[in-house]
Amino acid sequence: MPVLGRSKKEALTEFRMAELLEAARKVFAEKGFHEATVDEIADAAGVAKGTVYLYYQSKQAIYWAALERGITALLDEVKTRVGEEETLEDKVRAFIAIKIAYFEKNRDFFAIYISEFGSAFTHPAQLRKRFGDLYLQQSRVIEAVLQEGIKRKVIRSIRPDIAALAISDLTRGIITQRLLGWSKGDVESDIRFVFDLVWRGIAA
Repeated sequence: MPVLGRSKKEALTEFRMAELLEAARKVFAEKGFHEATVDEIADAAGVAKGTVYLYYQSKQAIYWAALERGITALLDEVKTRVGEEETLEDKVRAFIAIKIAYFEKNRDFFAIYISEFGSAFTHPAQLRKRFGDLYLQQSRVIEAVLQEGIKRKVIRSIRPDIAALAISDLTRGIITQRLLGWSKGDVESDIRFVFDLVWRGIAA
């Protein structure tokens, strides 16, 4: 009998894959990709090793699936929350706040996220196209906000594409500082700091 438009088998498969990816995320964050093993992921998920291979062909496939799942969840939240705000100022603030809060809540995910993003600079060919596309989609959310702001003359005349990437990178930088323990402020104070720095730079 279907469950929310899906069969019981499909719902169970989706649930099992989510469990495996959550376990994989924790193992990869703790051990790193090369040191982590499928056995450890299976143990963390409470399943047999063979069960993992029913859903994913390799450790690399699990890694990318775990990374993509986290980025997609973040992108969905960014789109939803930014879209709910009324003013352009609040949309910019929401973009910054959502990303910082998401990574603060999902610290294990950020460990593999920043590892993959960092490797793009030393081994750009290894950066999976899907990962790059998802990152740029986040940037395009705020780019659209900037374009609207320029049109309304709320934001000064700037290059919205470059400014959007700069805001994304600045936000990622404060997230890194928080997770390394370099930032001593609480989440809200860091969000206010980044927003104030950005808004003073772009506001008309």
